Amino acid sequence: MLHTLYKTHFGKAPHKSSPLAKAGSNRQYFRMEDEQGASVIGVIGTDKAENQCFVYLCQHFYEKGLPVPQILACAEDYSCYLQTYLGTVSLYDALKRGRESAEGYNAAERTLIARSLRQLARLQVIGAQGLDFDRLLSPTHFTTQAAMFDFNYFKYCFLRTTDVAFDEVKLQRDMEQMAADLTKAETPYSTFLYRDYQARNVMLSSEGEPYFIDFQGGKCGPLQYDVASFLWQASAKYSAELRADMIEEYLDELSSLVEVDKAAFIEKLNLFVLFRTLQVLGAYGLRGYFERKQYFLDSIPHAIANLRQSLEAGVCTPYPHLEQTLYRLVNLPQFMTKEKDNGQMSKSAYDGQGPLVVRVFSFSYKKGIPTDESGNGGGYVFDCRSTHNPGRYEPYKKLTGLDQPVIDFLEDDGEILAFLEHIYPLAEAHVARYIQRGFTNLMFSFGCTGGQHRSVYSAQHLAEFIHNKFGIEVRICHREQGITQTLDAK
Repeated sequence: MLHTLYKTHFGKAPHKSSPLAKAGSNRQYFRMEDEQGASVIGVIGTDKAENQCFVYLCQHFYEKGLPVPQILACAEDYSCYLQTYLGTVSLYDALKRGRESAEGYNAAERTLIARSLRQLARLQVIGAQGLDFDRLLSPTHFTTQAAMFDFNYFKYCFLRTTDVAFDEVKLQRDMEQMAADLTKAETPYSTFLYRDYQARNVMLSSEGEPYFIDFQGGKCGPLQYDVASFLWQASAKYSAELRADMIEEYLDELSSLVEVDKAAFIEKLNLFVLFRTLQVLGAYGLRGYFERKQYFLDSIPHAIANLRQSLEAGVCTPYPHLEQTLYRLVNLPQFMTKEKDNGQMSKSAYDGQGPLVVRVFSFSYKKGIPTDESGNGGGYVFDCRSTHNPGRYEPYKKLTGLDQPVIDFLEDDGEILAFLEHIYPLAEAHVARYIQRGFTNLMFSFGCTGGQHRSVYSAQHLAEFIHNKFGIEVRICHREQGITQTLDAK
């Protein structure tokens, strides 16, 4: 069929036809040459709907003056088509030295990256103008449902292949909330989401100009998705400094096309980096674990590293159970970097057991420090006795640190606030690490003279701080007051 299409278009059969190496898709590519060596690319694809979508998009973008191949001929049933030959050098190939060099990417390579991102902005904005999104593959828009497809891709093709335990209901809740946040409309105009924008899908002309391929999976959707896909490509090894510079290049071009709130753009970009990393891990799980394709298996550690960075940056904090699950995932032995000189890191018996429950006590030093019944030996103990004591004043003697007059006294005085300012970051870092390790118990205790005012206030406020920050279960015990409270996991 492909040779027939070539002959119909050019009036004679190709002098030479050579198959090209397959990548991640099921399409077959052939370099077809005439007697003078002029080449075109012939494509055979079993998915005719996918072929039809690519042909439509290619023709639309080409008419807009965007850097895509020209469709020369197409079979009536869309089983195969011919497109212009863009050479053999992809952007990924051109950046090989930078990926493998200890010095990183040089000026010429950075120029190629910047040029590709600037063209991406044009494709996303100009390419969407006059585009009939209803002719694209379903789903035609990046909706919460579409986002959930990718979340489930990750859950079933990657997460479930590991030994990480999670609560199905809580994980679904967090994924749905993140999907809603990702799809929140920010612009009154439509933009084209490439969806698989990576260096392998950018071909370079002999003049070094980028040309886009493999955009048939595109849809109407947010700009940040593609920027995240490109700059956080697992194997690209872009530095944080390079990413920052390239984001500026992209935003500079985008600003020449539409009005942009750069701060809001970057905030949402960070969320898409996390989301895209999960989607990519789903693809690596399918292609690597199930289809046994080595390239995808080799890429998993790089994606895990990106995931770890997102977690450490706190991007996932609004989604507590997802965050806990991902922390346990990235700390599985198979994903931990082995230190050359220190040998294999030993594992605690408490590692990976999760979820974490934090217990916070107030107590009187006269009656002793609370005992830890978890078997861990206890946690932090903080002495509140250096701060101003409301118990010395008659109006407060029968009240506790939960009563508003005592709260007002302590906060107006300010000493307790300065005291807690040092404790909050310490506790935050400790809780985050315990979640990361999959530990189940952590204990904080605050003591004062009678266990009534300062310790009660401090314990209550730290408990609420931890609960608001991480959404985990926090159990409060004001021992001397006989008051207990549980802040349930969100």
